[in-house]
Amino acid sequence: MPAFPHSTTTASSVIAVPPSLSLPRIEEEFPRRLHPYWPRLQENTRAWLLEKRLMPAEKVREHADALCYTDLMAGYYIGAPDEVLQAIADYSAWFFVWDDRHDRDIVHGRPLAWRRLRDLLHEALDSPREHLYHPDPLVAGFADSVLRLYSFLPDTWNARFARHFHEVIGAYDREFHNRSAAVVPTVSEYLELRRLTFAHWIWTDLLEPSAGRELPDAVRKHPAFRRAALLSQEFAAWYNDLCSLPKEIAGDEVHNLGISLIQHERLTLEEAVGELGRRVEECVSEFIEAEREALRLADDLTDGTPDGNELGAAVRACVGNMRNWFSSVYWFHHESGRYMVDDWDDRSTPPYVNNEPVGEK
Repeated sequence: MPAFPHSTTTASSVIAVPPSLSLPRIEEEFPRRLHPYWPRLQENTRAWLLEKRLMPAEKVREHADALCYTDLMAGYYIGAPDEVLQAIADYSAWFFVWDDRHDRDIVHGRPLAWRRLRDLLHEALDSPREHLYHPDPLVAGFADSVLRLYSFLPDTWNARFARHFHEVIGAYDREFHNRSAAVVPTVSEYLELRRLTFAHWIWTDLLEPSAGRELPDAVRKHPAFRRAALLSQEFAAWYNDLCSLPKEIAGDEVHNLGISLIQHERLTLEEAVGELGRRVEECVSEFIEAEREALRLADDLTDGTPDGNELGAAVRACVGNMRNWFSSVYWFHHESGRYMVDDWDDRSTPPYVNNEPVGEK
């Protein structure tokens, strides 16, 4: 089934979606779009990963394009200025690498290394310029990407982004402790934590520089706008859980909605997959209703004044990209080598990570 008319990867543009993961409504009602800057985006992010030493050169050569990280962002932030999209894509690639480091620190039992990194990321978020040349590439790369993101909108947006990402770092710390102690969170605990580990409000914040302006609190916190934003992110997080469930069961994971359902609701694996699918489809239906309300808000804001017209246009751009998130996330999970566990030599060890079990002094 076609995703893009011209594939963004070397693979065929006809993607075989497993029946258990197929969402015909996404394929039929959420046309996939791609930012025209995408080819340069992919090339530049690949070069940035090498320059910042975030992945070994051989891993970048073998896996960077096939992981499709830039495809995901180029399908989401449509209409963003090229330099904004590039900064977002580099930051997103960094986020995936950070997620992999976090995972390997857990797998190899490196709590001291994780705590050191956690504290440095908190510091770099508040003072990125002072961390641009940190010896840990993950810290320096984070500082570089954050400093670029901070250049587009006022300090009020930067402070909000920092506040939201401090919460993400804290959530990753809680996940570290849960996984290290083999604690499976309850469904309600997991849903609350997942909104942070998936960085719901970070990806929503980044809609604003893509649209060219910071949104006032009255708009961002309006129930119609907030509900549409939340549903787009919940869909992505839960669909990710559905697609990554085999990988995470193989890796003795404890952080997945399906695993929480099995552990605490006593569902079978088949029942958990069915419940995840039901929640995902419910997000799609509810988003379509929320989208209508959010677009009505945009119409109300467009009052004939220059500021009102600009604000209404920015809200429409943000809501349009919330819609784009559905198709971009959906196809990403069927194109990216990140989820193709059946092709890995070891289903518990992704081939694109640096899996060296470095000891702690």
